[in-house]
Amino acid sequence: MLAKRIIPCLDVKDGRVVKGTNFEGLRDMADPVEMARFYNASGADELVFYDITASAEGRNLFTDILRRVASDIFIPLTVGGGIRTLEDFDRVLKCGADKVSVNSGAIADPALIAAAAKKYGDQCVVLSMDVKRLDGQFRLFAKGGREDTGIDAMDWAVRGAESGAGEIVLNSIDTDGVKDGFDLEMLDALAARVRVPIVASGGAGNMAHFAELFTHPGIDAGLAASIFHTKQVDIKDLKRYLRGKGVEMRL
Repeated sequence: MLAKRIIPCLDVKDGRVVKGTNFEGLRDMADPVEMARFYNASGADELVFYDITASAEGRNLFTDILRRVASDIFIPLTVGGGIRTLEDFDRVLKCGADKVSVNSGAIADPALIAAAAKKYGDQCVVLSMDVKRLDGQFRLFAKGGREDTGIDAMDWAVRGAESGAGEIVLNSIDTDGVKDGFDLEMLDALAARVRVPIVASGGAGNMAHFAELFTHPGIDAGLAASIFHTKQVDIKDLKRYLRGKGVEMRL
């Protein structure tokens, strides 16, 4: 049985880690390099670094901060934000990323996933999806959750996995920052459609939410931000708690 993963997420805007609710009301949290060091020492299995306004602002990701983060940690690093071309993949990987997360760039150019998977391998390509309920459908959003694409998110996930995405991060806009638990209905719908690893994002508020998440088949990892940033939940304590609940964990 593969161990489940606990992944903190650094949402970076203007060189600082920020956090909001339902993708709005962003507030300043910390320096990304200091926070990355903290998570590296805290037992996190991986770290995600999102430059959350790069796509909306039509610019490239902040590589200077990324290089500093990558040089200071020894756990796998997934990086996203403003990834639109194979050159963007190349640049981010050369900065020290292990995996590259693509969202709006793949919506604009669906061939990007297959091209990146062919060049760098499926394991390197992460399809990140910002999803919200709209008109009875799980709808895919672009540009940091600002733009409704009109695309059915579950159909898009299937297409992404078939194109070569080795992992899918499902960000539920409905539960983001609310801390009432992961969006299990949305995650179950995704797990029923794809066979690649799924990372659940949006809604974690306490340790019990992770325990509940990992009772659902097909979910490989739980991603969270504010509860880890504010030290409401300690990752080592969380992993010991989950191990006690029968969840396979790397301690």
